[in-house]
Amino acid sequence: MDWDKLRIFHAVADAGSLTHAGEQLHLSQSAVSRQIRALEEMLNTTLFHRHARGLILTEQGELLFDATKAMRKRLDAAAARIRDSEEEVFGELRVTTTIGFGSMWLAPRLTRLYEQYPQLNIDLMLEERVLDLPMREADVAIRMKEPSQADLIRKRLMGVRMRLYAAPDYLERAGTPENVDDMRSHRLICQAPGGVQVSAGAQLVQWLLTHDIPSRLTVNNYFGVLQGTINGLGIGVLPDYIVENAPHLTRVLPQLESNEVPVFLAYPEELRQSRRIGAFRDFVIAEIQAHRRKLGPAA
Repeated sequence: MDWDKLRIFHAVADAGSLTHAGEQLHLSQSAVSRQIRALEEMLNTTLFHRHARGLILTEQGELLFDATKAMRKRLDAAAARIRDSEEEVFGELRVTTTIGFGSMWLAPRLTRLYEQYPQLNIDLMLEERVLDLPMREADVAIRMKEPSQADLIRKRLMGVRMRLYAAPDYLERAGTPENVDDMRSHRLICQAPGGVQVSAGAQLVQWLLTHDIPSRLTVNNYFGVLQGTINGLGIGVLPDYIVENAPHLTRVLPQLESNEVPVFLAYPEELRQSRRIGAFRDFVIAEIQAHRRKLGPAA
């Protein structure tokens, strides 16, 4: 089977459009269309339903797309191994984690990784959606629960708890709550209980809301919660790792905290020998060790 035609088919199926696929491949729409027709003739089948809004795969097209995705995954893995030098760490590394952890903990530390490996190019993908590592949507992930996908190497990094924090000037204005019932006189800043977040955080927020807190600000990620908290809008529900980079915040109601949230690093088994993955893994582990030493046993 013609590999070039399969490459063009995969781009069209992924984009859902001849025009968009042509832009990615630097081919004209007519050239892409000719290649797709030739592939359909070769296979004696129809691969796409064509309509005004774009292209939809037929059942036969879905089967072929599954095959080309698997091929792309294996080719990407092979390319990653080839690019990894025996002596140097360089090239692209796609890292995925949550918005909160990525923006508040990981990103501020990446300077030290770049100092060690200046030729490394990191694509940091921050989102709550769990990307598919075996299908190479990312190379390595830091997740707030143990990954369930097969064929992954995983390492538990640390545990996180959600706690209550406030800015000192806010507490000077509004007073410091002595117990959870006093929260009725304060604004709670948190993620919505039904939003995408770690279950332990959602459970803590849900429990707090049973105490009839009348004023709330909900944000769909912890970075937004942090911004509201440091700007004195109220008392925020935040992961405990923020205190290192926001030491001016005051912990409120220290007897209250969520259950522990495990943090895992994971990457595909086929990238076990990747020097880029190894460099990133070792960097994260070293940073967590330094983080623990800085916070001390009371953390």
